[in-house]
Formats: sequence, structure tokens, C-alpha cells
Amino acid sequence: MKVLGACPLDCPDACSWVVDVEDGVAVGLRGNKAHPITRGALCVKVNRYLEQLKSDERITHPMRRVGKKGEGRFERISWDAALDEISGRLSEIVAEYGGEAIWPFHGTGSLGYIQGLEGFSGRRFFNSLGASLHDPTICSIAGTLGVKYTLGTSGGMDPEDFVKSELILLWGTNPLSSGHHGWKFIQDSGAYTVAIDPVRSRTAERCDEHLAPLPGTDAALALGLMHVIVSMGAQDAEFIASHTVGWDEFRTRIAEFTPERVAQITGLPVERIVALGERIARTRPTAIRASQGMQRHAGGGMALRALACLPGVTGDWAIPGGGLHYSTSGHFDLNGAGLARYDLLPHPVRTLSMTRVGEGLLGVDGPPVKALFVIAANPVGSNPEQGKVIRGLAREDLFTVVLEHFPTDTVDYADIVLPATMQPEHLDVLAAYGNLYLVWNEPAVTAPGECLPTTETFRRLAQRMGLTEPALYDSDEELAAQLLKGHDVERLRTEGFLKVAARPVPTDKLQFVSARAEMAGHDPLPSYTPPADPGDGLVLISAASHYFLNTIFGNNAELRRRAGDPTVTLHPDDAAARGIADGAPITVANDRGSFDAVAEVSDRVRTGVAATTKGRWAKLSGGSTVNATVAERDSDFGGGAVFHDNRVRITPRVHPESHDTEAAEIG
Repeated sequence: MKVLGACPLDCPDACSWVVDVEDGVAVGLRGNKAHPITRGALCVKVNRYLEQLKSDERITHPMRRVGKKGEGRFERISWDAALDEISGRLSEIVAEYGGEAIWPFHGTGSLGYIQGLEGFSGRRFFNSLGASLHDPTICSIAGTLGVKYTLGTSGGMDPEDFVKSELILLWGTNPLSSGHHGWKFIQDSGAYTVAIDPVRSRTAERCDEHLAPLPGTDAALALGLMHVIVSMGAQDAEFIASHTVGWDEFRTRIAEFTPERVAQITGLPVERIVALGERIARTRPTAIRASQGMQRHAGGGMALRALACLPGVTGDWAIPGGGLHYSTSGHFDLNGAGLARYDLLPHPVRTLSMTRVGEGLLGVDGPPVKALFVIAANPVGSNPEQGKVIRGLAREDLFTVVLEHFPTDTVDYADIVLPATMQPEHLDVLAAYGNLYLVWNEPAVTAPGECLPTTETFRRLAQRMGLTEPALYDSDEELAAQLLKGHDVERLRTEGFLKVAARPVPTDKLQFVSARAEMAGHDPLPSYTPPADPGDGLVLISAASHYFLNTIFGNNAELRRRAGDPTVTLHPDDAAARGIADGAPITVANDRGSFDAVAEVSDRVRTGVAATTKGRWAKLSGGSTVNATVAERDSDFGGGAVFHDNRVRITPRVHPESHDTEAAEIG
């Protein structure tokens, strides 16, 4: 039997897959050849998904902590015992502190609308209790707002239109390691490709040209390129007059970013800035593909705002194959708010930021957080200031419930662990953020042990707490129908995928001057915000891994073997200045924390920059990872995380035979 499903992971592609089932057992999982994006191919990570599904390490029964927090010692308990304890503790907390003392912490382990983040699975239950809202700021919010302030939508160009492009700028993105299906459309275009990335990534190696600006200087570079275009008189005057707002003011701003000034900011030679600006000026259509990584610094929102303006200067927004591709989320007309049912809140409640979980657990305005529900998330592994997050989770007065598949770093701090189903074991619906396809996930096999879908867990918990709101008991099929109102649900379920119609981009006129940005307290014009980390040392980038997806697959033995030991890449000049040889054990540290790694000395990075990848589990990596060094600080727009605005000191490891398992104390 062949069952159509969909990858739930935090990747723009949202692949459609086929599960081969024999005698109730999944014996194969492969890409759906009929899906226009997946085209039969899955990534190196998801090709090992069945190993995860069948792993002996899976959590298959509810568990209660019996050791100290952090030790990861648990006893098996029944679902009845787990539900009794959870409902009892929540009732006590609501009675003493109010519902806002409960924090439902949703992560990107699943982007499903029924079981995962996009539909805030379980939110109806938490709304009924008056729990705090959860703002998923950690991933892409700064760039999303930058694009919305400019275009009126977070939807960009259809990546299938890359085949029509003549010039493609791959700006802060490495699709060969993260969302690789889009690379095929870029290859098929025959376009001239330029990678703009401080690291010579797998993708940059395959491009015609590579520029390596200093991290966090993207907005200045974009404004500098527009300066070259305008200096040539190559702006599209007709498009600007008919389809934009605020050109005169923006033109004055552009004039401030001369190639010479931009060269000082970015560390790029003047002649390369001018040459790329001239190439853009004479090439139609030009497309930009940008990813979430490039907006994870102090000026990330403004960087995407500037990138969205560039095709407005050249008129590429009006040409098929031109424009900006950052996210396609704005093209989907889905009833996500209807799934969450915020009308069930008894009164307005506060919102807690996903980026600042350490701060949220150690002290926020209003009632203290007394209960934390972690759903499809691993904040110890994925959040900034790892040591601070651990200290928050280690509070003995914090009641923590984790819904999980595997014993992650975060599970070790749970009071109750609940076994969750994996994607082939439940129903779900996803909308890609890197293309225009909805995908349906049909359950293919029965879950092992006592694993339950997230939706069923909260239905049972609502019943145990005596909640009577009928919406709390809607089936997964009913939730899907509510989400997809206006769409052909039967066709989607039968065929496994459905392309939605693209909405106009921009929605009205492109906003060179944005009243919405000004109302939010920002400069109404695109500008450059310098990196904000006051520390000394090298700027450390922690990019997406080729082998892990955030911290998912971080426990897979084969992928860990292929990834090798954690490495940090330094330029030969920076390595020599620190007495570090290729392959030498090193310690990477700042005032926030530290982690150990192995040095890779290579000119793949520019001077002043070090590079590593994210996704390691702390307990499998000597006790800490790169996020021990990242500041719990907000980007310019929306409270986004600043993973790449991070200065570190890199030194030879004093005792390479042992790892320091404690993150540095944080004041």
C-alpha cells in the first residue's frame, strides 16, 4: 500500500512523500514524483526519517521525573496518571496565579496546521484556561515584517518562475543544504548566479560569482547596489511612478550609500560592488532568493526591507522571473486563526516571546511562569543563551510538560514527558513557505506504544479538566475542514498536494516610505543598522547544517557520523594570529558561554568571520553548543533572534582530552 504524506519539518520545500506500507509496517519513504517541487527527491536528512520512526530511542509511554532536573531520569506512568497530575497542577496554578502563568511553548519541530506550529495545536485548550500567548519570533519575524512593510504581504515571487530569470542573487541562502529543491529551478534557468554570503557555502561553490560581505551588512550592500543603478539612470521610471510610494525621499537615502561608503561597511572592494550594480542594472529579469539566516542580526528587518525595494527600483516586480523570494506564506488563504480560536480567551492576556525563553522563565512582568508546555520544540538546543535557558528550566517551582519523540536536552528538564506521534502516524496539513503548494499528510501506520497525536493529547486533557467548550473536541478531520474552507479538500486529500493561486505582489503600491514601519517606531525609509554585539573577537555565524534540521536528527547515529565532530571554520590569517592549526581542538567563548569544537582552517570564510553549523544536542557535544554564546537580544523588527550577531573569542583548547560541560555564568 502506498500512502501520500508530507514532510512536517522547518524547511521551505514542504515535500510531498510516499510511504510504502506492508502488513501495517512502513518499509519505505520516498519523495513523491508527481509533486512539481519534490519531484521524487528528498534531502539527505529526511531520507533517514524511517530510521527515526522506528528508532529504539523513541519515547513511547508517558513518563514522570524521578531524579533532579537535568539528569534525565524518569519512571514510566500511565496516561491516566499523567493526565491526573497535569490537570491537577494546572488547576492549582490557575487558581493561585491565573492562566497567564501557563506558557504553551510551540516550536518548529512540526509546521503542520493540525499537529504543529502553524495551527498552534492545543491553543484552543490553552485559550480556555486564559494562558499566555506564545509569539514564535525566533525564526523569521524580522525579515517577514521588513517584506510586509514594503510589499503589504509576506508573499514573494513564485520560485517556479526562477526558470525565467536571467540573473539570480542567492543572498544569505544555501539551498543545496537547506531547501535544495529550489536549486533545480535555478539551474534550469541558465541564469547568471551570484552568491552573497560571508561563507563560501556548497551553493556559493556552484555559483558564477561569490561576494562575501561582513555579517549584518546586507542592507548597506543593497542600498549601495541601488546607488549604482540610480547613478547610471537605470531605474525603471515608469514602474516607480505608477507602482511605488515615496521615491523622492528614498532616492535621497540611496544617495547616502556610495560604493566607497558601502565598501567600508561591508569589507567588499568598491569595484565588485560597482560591477554587480551594473550587472543588475542591465539584466532583466533579476531575481533575489533570500533566506531566514540573513535576517538574524540587529538590522535583519531592514535588510529584507532593502532587498524588497531593489526590484522596485529596477521594475523587476512587474516582470515574470523578477522580484524577491523570501517566503511564500502570504499567498495562502487559510483559516489558521479559526483553528486557534482566540475568541475562547476569557480576557486579554500577555504575549511571551519565543526568542527570550530564558528571560521569560527567570523573570517577566506579571505573574511568573509556573507551567511550561513544550510542543515540537527543544529550547535547550535551539534558543539563544543556552545557559540562561537551562537555569530557567532547572527551577524547581516550574512545572514542565514536554511532548516529544526523543529524549532531547529539553526532555531532561521535564516533570512529565508525553509520547507524541510522528508524521506517518497522524493526519496533518501543511503549506510550504518556499513554494505555492498545500500538502496533505495521511496517516500511514499505527503509532508505537502509547504515542498520541498532539490534538488527541489536548482533547483528553480538556476532558480530564472538565472543560465543556465543544470546539475543544473537534476531530482532526473537522479541524482540517475548518482550516481549508474554500479549498477543494477532497482533491487535496486524494492527490496529496494542491497549488494555490499567487496573490498580487506588491498588494498595492510598493512602499519605499512605509507608514506602517513608522507607526511601529521604525525609520520609514530603508536604512542600515550596524551589528550590535559589543563583544570583541570574530563574528561567529551558525548556519543551517547539511545533516541536521535545527536539532532534529541530532541523535541520528549515521547523520552524526557523516557530520563529524563540531567544527568552526576560520580564515588562515585569523587562525595564524591565534596559534590555531587545522584540526586543532579549540574553545569558542564570550561572556555568555562557551563550547568546544575542532578548527577548520580555510579561506571558505573571510577574515574577521568564523563559521559553524547549528543543530547539535548539548549532551552529545560535551555539554554545550554554539547557542551558549548567542545573546538573548532582539533584532530591529518583531523581536527576532540575532544568532549571527555574535562575537566570540577562539583559543586553542587547554585540555583537549576533556570537555568543559558547564556554560559560562551569565550575569
